[in-house]
Amino acid sequence: MSYFSWVFSRLFPIFKTLTGYNKALFLNDLTSGITVAVLVVPQAMAYAIIAGLPPIYGLYAALIPQLIHGLMGTSRHPAVGPVALDSLLVAVAIGSLSLTGIENIVAATLFMAMTVGALQILMGVLHMGILTNYLSRPVISGFTSAAAIIIGLSQVKHILGIDISSSNKIQKVLGAIFQNFENINPVTLLVGASAMTLILISKKYFKKLPSALVVTFFGILLMKLTRWDLHGVDIVGSVPAGLPSFYLHTVSIDLFKDIFPYALTLAVIGYMEIVSITKELEEKEEKYDLKSNQELIALGSANFIGSFFQSFPVSASFSRSAVKFQAGAKTGMSAIITSALVGLTLLFFTSLFYFLPIAVLAGIIMVAAFHLINVRYAIELFKTRKDEFYLLIVTCLLTLVVGIVQGMVIGVLLSLLLMVIRTSNPHYAILARVSGTKYYKNISRFESNIDADNDLLILRFDAQLFFGNRDYFRKVIMEEVQKKKQLKGFVLVARGITYIDSSGLSTLSVITKWFQERDILFMIAGAIGPTRDVLQKSKLTKLIKEENLFAKTADAVDFFKGQVTPTNVQKEIARQTNE
Repeated sequence: MSYFSWVFSRLFPIFKTLTGYNKALFLNDLTSGITVAVLVVPQAMAYAIIAGLPPIYGLYAALIPQLIHGLMGTSRHPAVGPVALDSLLVAVAIGSLSLTGIENIVAATLFMAMTVGALQILMGVLHMGILTNYLSRPVISGFTSAAAIIIGLSQVKHILGIDISSSNKIQKVLGAIFQNFENINPVTLLVGASAMTLILISKKYFKKLPSALVVTFFGILLMKLTRWDLHGVDIVGSVPAGLPSFYLHTVSIDLFKDIFPYALTLAVIGYMEIVSITKELEEKEEKYDLKSNQELIALGSANFIGSFFQSFPVSASFSRSAVKFQAGAKTGMSAIITSALVGLTLLFFTSLFYFLPIAVLAGIIMVAAFHLINVRYAIELFKTRKDEFYLLIVTCLLTLVVGIVQGMVIGVLLSLLLMVIRTSNPHYAILARVSGTKYYKNISRFESNIDADNDLLILRFDAQLFFGNRDYFRKVIMEEVQKKKQLKGFVLVARGITYIDSSGLSTLSVITKWFQERDILFMIAGAIGPTRDVLQKSKLTKLIKEENLFAKTADAVDFFKGQVTPTNVQKEIARQTNE
């Protein structure tokens, strides 16, 4: 295979996938492609409204990006296109620019999509997909729940038929709603409430029906029959027909500086969405297709190229991806089929949406947003991990009150702080032999069934030993030593110590000398290979002495009591390194 062919196959995995493509696979892809297209058309138009754009731009965002990801993505599962959370972030970012005129707003939005795409491509080329590992699940859940609340509240004005300014801060949105409560249009409220009720009933009792499409045609038919649009109910109106034309960006350094923080946030969150969706769906199958860095490049290319065809930033939709999976998508051809159907809609069917009420689209958004709020996970954390529960709540509240980007950033920083606190104060245990066995376990878990020695202290340290916890390591050892008045031996059980840095080695050296100066035998048991390597390379084994290194805790105790002299094999295992 030539270098060009190798690069081509890496960039466009679909062509490798289609080797051996047959009629059965095509029928599965066709079914799933049609199913997703039925969902994405009304959803895309609704999410364009969240982003502050005319509905047609939602269809544009469902066209080219989906096609590009179908060609370049490594997994068939993600349904790429407009999503609620990303659309909200677009609205927040563009709202911060104080732009006037729809042309300027559209230009800035498309420029943002190009920037997001470029950042994602760069992250993929630099193999930075691992960065999303630092977004802990409590932070993601808190942020997503808060964003869902803001998304839902942002649509209340369309449900109530009132005109209020948009904001990404809950206190401002609620204040504006209460101030304009007397201006509610009862007919608009009836339409919006009916749409939401119909969706909920359909989801509960008619799960196989495309509820969003059903309610869309319900709204159109209702408006045609009643002409309530003449009584203040806003409708979509004229939707331009035809495929999006090529758009050439005007590069602006000032605009880039203003939107960069939001673009970076969108780049990371968009990738996080597509990876989390794909992993969750692929866990249900034996074969895993996802290659994280190629997926970054694929999503980045979808955003970057899509921006030249009037697409705003996109990612993978949770709901559409689940439907796509259930419909039996087999290859990336499913996404290409969906894209083709969206194209046909743009060419021939946009006139059908003239009478579509904005309140119906708002209802679709509010129901979708409601399902993003994961109350069950919060309750689970409250019962099992209080610290992570508070992290979730703080992230959620900050996102609601302070702002979308600020909430995410502060949540990530708090998550990292929590990680630092945990690693700086890790778990340790005092061990003793369980009666009648050779097992050495935590005495706090086996209080009534252990044989403890007054002259021997066995301590297990369950973390890497590094500069952040070396003082804590020394402190806990000294505190436990003070409790043993007749101490003659100390065993450090090191199977949980995965790494020791130079600061940790220095502390371990000081502690070893402290024990030796008091004629207390210092021993290490159960050190894993990488830890033994560090001890050998640092020459610390000369201070500790190799005969005081043991493979098992029981061997160290037997040696201390003079009951057993380690065999040559035991000695070799205890001091074995990679060298």
